[in-house]
Amino acid sequence: MRNNRVWERACGLKRTVVEGVRYDESAGAIIVSARPDSRARNRCGRCGRRSPGYDPGPGRRRWRALDAGTTRVFVEADAPRVACRTHGPTVSQVPWARHDTGHTRDFDAMAAWLTVRTSKSATCHLLRVAWRTIGAIVTRVNDDVEARVDRLEGLRRIGIDEISYKRGHRYLIVVVDHDTGRLVWAGPGRSEAALDVFFDELGDDRAQAITHVSADMAEWIARVVARRAPNAIRCADPFHVVAWAIEALDVERRRAWNQAKGRRVKESPGRRGRTVGDSRQIARSRYALWKNPEDLNELQHQQLEWIAKTDPRLWRAYLLKEGLRYVFSVKGEEGQEALDQWLSWARRSQLPAFTHLAKKITKHRDAIDANLEHDLNQGLIESTNTKIRLLTRIAYGFHGPQPLIALALLALGAHPPRLPGRT
Repeated sequence: MRNNRVWERACGLKRTVVEGVRYDESAGAIIVSARPDSRARNRCGRCGRRSPGYDPGPGRRRWRALDAGTTRVFVEADAPRVACRTHGPTVSQVPWARHDTGHTRDFDAMAAWLTVRTSKSATCHLLRVAWRTIGAIVTRVNDDVEARVDRLEGLRRIGIDEISYKRGHRYLIVVVDHDTGRLVWAGPGRSEAALDVFFDELGDDRAQAITHVSADMAEWIARVVARRAPNAIRCADPFHVVAWAIEALDVERRRAWNQAKGRRVKESPGRRGRTVGDSRQIARSRYALWKNPEDLNELQHQQLEWIAKTDPRLWRAYLLKEGLRYVFSVKGEEGQEALDQWLSWARRSQLPAFTHLAKKITKHRDAIDANLEHDLNQGLIESTNTKIRLLTRIAYGFHGPQPLIALALLALGAHPPRLPGRT
């Protein structure tokens, strides 16, 4: 096999003629001189249509390829322009790279794969590129997936929620498929106009086919769903309903903390004020009250036993929170009967936070009963949001929300990036 053919295979070049290989001392890199073959020559870089030549362009260009061991590799070729009937004078297409980029397709594939599966610092050090460059690569790879695959095809039961990122100052709307458990769409914002973008991409015909939509009880989501997907049954997301109970429980916990005696020691030089006595015990039991019973450790079990003996009102609030969790664990008709009993208990509990919660649940009873009946995947939306929050740590430093959205779709969608040369 000739040396040029070896480098053609090593660089993953297709429909390409390798003219020669040399080592550039000044760049400290291997330069592979190449040109498109007759089938790939004189095509528009944007649409791929064969077009007549326009001018020689800016001269020869280089594209970063995968490294050969510890040495960087560049593909070098002429970059003439063609006169496309649609896009006008445009740099001609090359088979090994996307239009208007400085990296080969294999390099992009490797960068996206590493970004999804490894740490930010490892990706940058291994590939020797800036982190913002990785964000642009992830966006390009996801755009190729979007052009090849329709993520919104066949949607029937979906979940909609918003998530804050970058310390809560910015928001994304996420849409998940309850049947596959995958993230299918994400977009910036948290408004009716932002959610309308999803339904515009979905189209009216496919929106009519949606049968169930789970979400929190935000009015702006309800209005858009009622207008754009009139055939869908609205279901309350169980995680958010139980979160309401946790918020009500926290109101009672703070009440108990404020009423406890000797709750603070005054500040002194070099020493902050701190909670003491019963209030200290209540403050330390916060996570024990929040967590599910099956996740408690031995110390947290002891904290709950202490609350049951010392503060019956806070203990009643905890039992009400667990009672609402039980409703969604049994589901169906049994869950609806349990919810009826829970509402009766909450109304006569003499706990203002839970009395208000009972009114709130009664207001949204139809949506809650729909979830109990159709058993949509409990916690799917929140687990997806948790994973996206973890991805925001990786995506910190990306320019704008689009690279973060692209990274989330690649990591949590049905079509993750593949290693170069893999199908």
